[in-house]
Amino acid sequence: MLHLHAIGHFHPENVIDNAFLESLGIDTNDAWITERVGIKRRHTVLPLDYIRTTKNKDPRAAIEAAELSNAETGAKAGLMALERAKLTVKDIGMVLAGSCSPDECIPAEANRVAEELKIDGPALDIASACSSFCSQLYFLEAMRPEKLPDFIMLVQPENSTRVVDYSDRSACVLWGDCSTAAIVSPRIPGKWKITETYLKGDPSGAEKVKVPRFGHFAQHGAEVQKFAVKRASEVWEVLSGLHVKNGGAIDQLKFIGHQANLRMLEAVARRNEIGPDRHLFNVDTRGNVGASGAPSVMSEKWDQAVLGNTIAMCVVGSGLTWAGALLERNH
Repeated sequence: MLHLHAIGHFHPENVIDNAFLESLGIDTNDAWITERVGIKRRHTVLPLDYIRTTKNKDPRAAIEAAELSNAETGAKAGLMALERAKLTVKDIGMVLAGSCSPDECIPAEANRVAEELKIDGPALDIASACSSFCSQLYFLEAMRPEKLPDFIMLVQPENSTRVVDYSDRSACVLWGDCSTAAIVSPRIPGKWKITETYLKGDPSGAEKVKVPRFGHFAQHGAEVQKFAVKRASEVWEVLSGLHVKNGGAIDQLKFIGHQANLRMLEAVARRNEIGPDRHLFNVDTRGNVGASGAPSVMSEKWDQAVLGNTIAMCVVGSGLTWAGALLERNH
């Protein structure tokens, strides 16, 4: 069992609303975007003038244009997590990271975040795109606790607007930037405990969602939507079944899914009879922020009663992968 001590998040200041996207002249408007994906606004590390003038036709230029790096945004989320957990960088003995669009091939994103925070310890990446957070939990839970330090930071530095083609209306309406960081322990109790993790994959679908090196995000939209609904529902069914088996009440279990788009999440909720009072999301105001989506929902509501006492986090990612975690509040 893992113990969750805190989650932190960071959203860049620059906001892309639907009116801005409409101003790009790409045959889209607020009504079209809202109907198809249910997203009203998103954040970006890119200057809006850069997007307006270039539509980010060359993603290599976006690395230079970005106002913050993955290491910087990941570190900002990490500092919030440390403050919430009442810990310091000296308490962290390991850093794991994973995202959809890393800054470099090597070193690992985790190394760069640890460098930014001045954390002294091993740092490596466990990445499965949008499902990275739950994948990281799965691997940590499977490890021998005595091999792990007291506190581990899991970081999801997501600034994928840098790989979005802003002349492609099907992609640019989705993506936003956000970084999250969680602090877990294999032995020291925290505010939450992670009682179950889940991870599955189908590598034959690897071509369906990808970001080529020096290229733009691309996906087989309709197929990926069906996959996301089906596999997120599978994760929910497994985790909710375990929750009930352990004596929990199904009507008290909250759902946090991968924040791909609101219409996909609504389809999962309808399919599994998850009422609006149990469905927590932020994709309507943050966009699809990759691996940071689900943990950012929990982070934004960290001190709110709406989180309840039990959460099923159900995420999907490229690869193709699907993963989840069952979280219970410590009393």
